[in-house]
Amino acid sequence: MTTATGPADVATLYSTHRLALVRLAVLLVDDLASAEDVVQDAFIAFHRRVDQLRDADAALGYLRVCVVNGARSALRRRQVARRYSHVGLQPDEAGADTEALLADEHREVLRALRKLPDRQREVLTLRYWSDLSEAQIAEALGISRGAVKSNASRGMRRLGEILGVSA
Repeated sequence: MTTATGPADVATLYSTHRLALVRLAVLLVDDLASAEDVVQDAFIAFHRRVDQLRDADAALGYLRVCVVNGARSALRRRQVARRYSHVGLQPDEAGADTEALLADEHREVLRALRKLPDRQREVLTLRYWSDLSEAQIAEALGISRGAVKSNASRGMRRLGEILGVSA
C-alpha cells in the first residue's frame, strides 16, 4: 500500500493501535499518565505530518518511533526535574491503574524490567511486548540490528539474574 494516509486513516490507526502504544509507553516510562501523554503527543505529531507520509504501511512504525522518543524525552525531563528539585524525589512507583493493565504474573517481570539499563529495557519491551522484529526494533530505536541482538541478549541474561532463573 503506497497511498497517502488521510484523516480517516489516522482515526483508524488511533482506534486500532492506541492501547498497544500506551502499553508500550507504560513499560518505558513506568506510569500510565505519562504514557498516555506520550502516545497522545505521538498521534498529534503524526496527524500534523500525515500529508507528508508517502507509504501508509510506514505509519505504525512512525508512531512507534514517536512513542519511544517521547518516552525518552519524558524520562529526561524527570531526571532534570529531580536534579534541580530541592526535595529529594524518589523514583515514581507504579500506581494502581498502571498495575491493573498487567496480569498478576507479569508484575514481577515488570519490576525486574525496570532495573535494566534503558536501552535493554527498550529492546526487550519492543521485542516481547510489542512483538517487533529485530529490523523494526532497530528502526524504532535508531540502532543497528547487531545492537538489538546484543542488548536483547544482555537484557535477558540480566532479567534471569534478577528473577533468579537459570539459563
